[in-house]
Amino acid sequence: MFDITASVRLRPSPYYEATLAEGVTGFQPYNRMLLPTSFGDPEAEYWRLIKGVVQWDVGCERQVQLTGPDAGRLAQILSPRDLTRCRAGQGKYVPLCNHAGVLINDPVLLKLDEDRYWLSIADSDIWLWAQAIAAERRLDVEISEPDVSPLAVQGPRGEDVVAAIFGDWVRELKYFWFRETAIEGIPLVVARSGWSKQGGFELYLMDGARGTQLWNIVKEAGRRWDIGPGAPNTCEWVESGLLSFGADTDDATNPYEVRLGKYVELQVPDEVIGIQALRRIHAAGPRRHQLGLVLHGHEPIALRSSWHTIRKGNENVGSLTNCMWSYRLKRNIGYALISMACNPGDAVEVIHEGRPLAGALTGLPFL
Repeated sequence: MFDITASVRLRPSPYYEATLAEGVTGFQPYNRMLLPTSFGDPEAEYWRLIKGVVQWDVGCERQVQLTGPDAGRLAQILSPRDLTRCRAGQGKYVPLCNHAGVLINDPVLLKLDEDRYWLSIADSDIWLWAQAIAAERRLDVEISEPDVSPLAVQGPRGEDVVAAIFGDWVRELKYFWFRETAIEGIPLVVARSGWSKQGGFELYLMDGARGTQLWNIVKEAGRRWDIGPGAPNTCEWVESGLLSFGADTDDATNPYEVRLGKYVELQVPDEVIGIQALRRIHAAGPRRHQLGLVLHGHEPIALRSSWHTIRKGNENVGSLTNCMWSYRLKRNIGYALISMACNPGDAVEVIHEGRPLAGALTGLPFL
């Protein structure tokens, strides 16, 4: 047992006290905040996500807010995805790249109105990046981190729980669309989104003082569906083929290497950061791509949380970026960031603690 020293460098979310009351057993740092990782039984949390409904403290998904006359222009400059057709109330998954076309974040962009946008970010400092770009371009826009903290309700019964709280109108929301609303006076944005493939919603709390109250509202509404606490589940997102920015990417990864090329629209204006590099990468073709990898054998293998070299024959051809025991497939599975010369079906070896582990490449998603 150890204590986490309170510091402005590592902030608790508005749901921190609620997760303690639920028996959280682990955290990891994410956007200088504490992201719960487990409540003591990872397999039970997995099956609840697959078959029922869970609630997650994902307040670490911080919002970078763009407001002002040039908010829309800055949003487009930051993203190689065409935003001209994005409407108020609509969200879009957008890759953000640096000038070399390297992926630096993969947020969901939410357009609240013509001069206000949120970037719901993964784990990197996009607030500072956006400020620098706006200042360099002399744009009339304010960049801030608002008091907004998502709570996720995920799983096949997630829609029932959220509808029980807000009404059946939530069933009509399209994926990544959202609506501003309130419950018991708590201001919220309700979005059909979340970091799983099991369906669900994210409730963007807009009053951090009321995190425990919102947690308990969701818990009570979900009681009839046996809701329980959980966290973004590594096994589920690997099985589902979801990307974890910063874990499955390195400082040279471009969107085409990690299956995000469909979100790059090469006709966007030249002022979009990284677009000219992305056009060159697209024309030449990427050097690596992301595939699945299944290790042989039927017993869980504990691989350290780091990348592992993949070898084909006598050649090092890439890296295993994650590995997880799949409860449904009963195999150790992971992602390979690997040479374009490698293809699904190829036999490979993963080097772990100096010894080779045999496996085979496959397509994604696994399920």
